[in-house]
Amino acid sequence: MSFLNPEEQLKELKKGIVDLVSETELLQKLQLSFKEKRPLRVKAGFDPSRPDLHLGHAVLINKLRQFQKLGHHVLFLIGDFTARIGDPTGRNETRPILSAEEVKANSETYARQVFRILDKEKTEVCYNASWLDKMTPVEFVGLAGQYTVARMLERDDFKKRFHQHQPIGVHELLYPLIQGYDSVVLRADVELGGTDQYFNLIVGRELQKSYGQPPQSVITVPILEGLDGVQKMSKSFNNYIALEDSPKEMFGKTMKLSDELMLRYYELLGDQRVEEFEKLKEDLQAGRLHPRDCKVNLAKFLVERFHGAQAAQAAEEEFERIFVAKGLPDEMPEVELTPVEGLWICHLLQKAGLVESTSQGRRMVEGGAVELSGQKVTDPSFKLDLKSGEEFVLKAGKKKFAKVRVVKG
Repeated sequence: MSFLNPEEQLKELKKGIVDLVSETELLQKLQLSFKEKRPLRVKAGFDPSRPDLHLGHAVLINKLRQFQKLGHHVLFLIGDFTARIGDPTGRNETRPILSAEEVKANSETYARQVFRILDKEKTEVCYNASWLDKMTPVEFVGLAGQYTVARMLERDDFKKRFHQHQPIGVHELLYPLIQGYDSVVLRADVELGGTDQYFNLIVGRELQKSYGQPPQSVITVPILEGLDGVQKMSKSFNNYIALEDSPKEMFGKTMKLSDELMLRYYELLGDQRVEEFEKLKEDLQAGRLHPRDCKVNLAKFLVERFHGAQAAQAAEEEFERIFVAKGLPDEMPEVELTPVEGLWICHLLQKAGLVESTSQGRRMVEGGAVELSGQKVTDPSFKLDLKSGEEFVLKAGKKKFAKVRVVKG
């Protein structure tokens, strides 16, 4: 068990969270756990709808790891049954149903990847199909009787779809109940989820009361934005960094973050104390720390976290060799541009002073003479987003280079 007293544990656990239902209850649970030397049972569920865990998942798994460090028992629940329903959270349409084969394959990757963060000795991996597949129709009807349709329609995404006359499948109404029933089966003391899971987590509390159990405490953590800085990190939006991305991929993707998003990643994924994070922001704002150096440090931290220190060092050296130093002259013109979405590559070449016209730029692209950060651009219709804080080298032909910096307008 933890050497920290319950009050100290609570203080640590409140860092970086959004909702806590309720603080008084959780403190009481921690006090009883401390007194009886009995770890709390801390649950978080993950539907294996995709094969990769990513940094968005890591925000939540990091909080599970924090519970482990305080001596508690983590229930890492793989929703191999619920994945076949599809979580309706945040959806304006019904999800496609996954096959049993897809779910099984994805589940196997989750069970492996999670131990890049969690302590295997303090983690119990559970599969909700192991009890839900055994439920009889009568038992399912009994479960459905624990909640009303009116209560379900209080949920924002259901409410919007209902008022917009969008279809809502009966199986989708069952999803929160089934997720909540998992907490009953596992006798969870605490359940964690993203802020978008708040409704489902509260249903779990209510069901535990119905089945004569103490209600679980509920903790939500922020949703991490993906690389685009708009949508939540998701493989569906192709804006994610997977835990099993290669060191080179993980480093390179991190270096593409905007300055604002970089700070968000530091806040939600870093291990710095609150005062250290505030100092980082102050140094950036005052110009004592360059955004690029800060981004390199973040990229190295993430790669080291999931691949080790040696891989992090090698990834940095590879990045510098390919994207900064390889084949570049000692001096080259620097061009400052303001952020813009969907900038045509030929316009970029012209703005950087490497071609006199977009038609000349098109010919160079079609001729394979244009490189962006060491990568050839061969599609003359290619467009890219310029994000604040980015730096890259643009090459046109054998001798024309420009270092492009994207600065706030």
